[in-house]
Amino acid sequence: MSFAPRRTQGASALTALFLSSGLWLSACASAPETHPAPEAAAPAPVDANSKPTPVVVEPPPRSAAQDFDQAVAIARAGELTAAETALRALVTQNPKLDYAWTNLGIVQERLGKHEDAERSYRQALAVAPEQESAWDCLARLYGRTDRSAALETELRGLVEAKQDSVPLRTALAVTLLQQKKLGPAAAEAKQALRLEERHTRAMQVLAQVYYREGKHELARMVLENARDIAPGDAATRNALGLVYLALKVGPQALEEFKEAAKLRPDFAEARNNFGALLNEAQDYPAAVTELEAAVRAAPDFAAARLNLGNAYRGQGEFERAKAEYEQVLALRPGQADPFFNLAILFLDVEPPGVDPVQRYKTAITYFERYEAQGGRDERIPQYTKDARKSIEREERRLERERKDQLRKAAEQEKAQREQAKQDAEKPAPAAPPEQPA
Repeated sequence: MSFAPRRTQGASALTALFLSSGLWLSACASAPETHPAPEAAAPAPVDANSKPTPVVVEPPPRSAAQDFDQAVAIARAGELTAAETALRALVTQNPKLDYAWTNLGIVQERLGKHEDAERSYRQALAVAPEQESAWDCLARLYGRTDRSAALETELRGLVEAKQDSVPLRTALAVTLLQQKKLGPAAAEAKQALRLEERHTRAMQVLAQVYYREGKHELARMVLENARDIAPGDAATRNALGLVYLALKVGPQALEEFKEAAKLRPDFAEARNNFGALLNEAQDYPAAVTELEAAVRAAPDFAAARLNLGNAYRGQGEFERAKAEYEQVLALRPGQADPFFNLAILFLDVEPPGVDPVQRYKTAITYFERYEAQGGRDERIPQYTKDARKSIEREERRLERERKDQLRKAAEQEKAQREQAKQDAEKPAPAAPPEQPA
């Protein structure tokens, strides 16, 4: 029998609470929509006196735009190594394609190649010094690798030289936000909006400041304005979903996450958030669909793997849930939540080939490891108390079974002895009379 219903809630992770960058901006989650324009060939001059030549039908040469679109499609399908190869070939042939460089960096970052990614982002900026997506991606990469202060210094120098640059000021605001410098981040975002009042990325940064300050209504107003300006911006929809959650309007949050995932199917953060809410609604099959997509788009996305483990646990898939939690521990060795969820897994789902006593002892051990890592949860004392009671019940049951087996064995042995005694006491059968010769 299971220790508890499979609906026991473990630790989960929404993107804004768990991303190492701590940001909502997500231009780097997938390829930007902008791509190179096809190169048009100049028409050849026509000689009226020339004789017609036979028509040779040849396939049209592939354009850079077609190669770019194909590489992006490969990346969105989760084939990151193949996408990196395709994009590297594209920028080798066309080194001035700034967005190809940016997307190459995005793919390399997803593959964990941070130094290569930085080189690609900077190459994009060498071609197009104010390409917004490249600056956004670079700022987030520096945040993930704990180098935001260095990029802040670089950006301040650039902003000083070009004070009317909206992309530079927005990137600086992102970098300040990563360092929890909320006041300066808001100031830079507001300055960017004074220069360009409909700049949605600056709105997203400003809303994040308000969100962190607990000013959820202000964050909602800013993001709803950004949504009105650009309803197809998936990052705004994802951010608005998080604000709606803080305002305790879950149905609206669910719709925003769903729309963000629909707008950008490879937007790992949005699909993670959508999947986490589906877990809470106990719609585990739908949650698995969303969270598997998030993990395909970002294999090292620990939050999505944690939530995917929860979805598998909800479906009673012990081995798959356990594998996801262990993968989170491999990605984030110091994180406590996977230990808590592993404990809940052992309580909720009967692992194959594990006796109940060992199962409950394993759960208690994981709770202890969770607390040793600094985790705190008020439910643990009751969980461990119930687990120990289950161990005692199981041990009493096993003891009863052992005693029953000993009793039955003794009774069988006694019966065999009595049967042997009775057989020994029986008179020997009379010998048959001898036949006359």
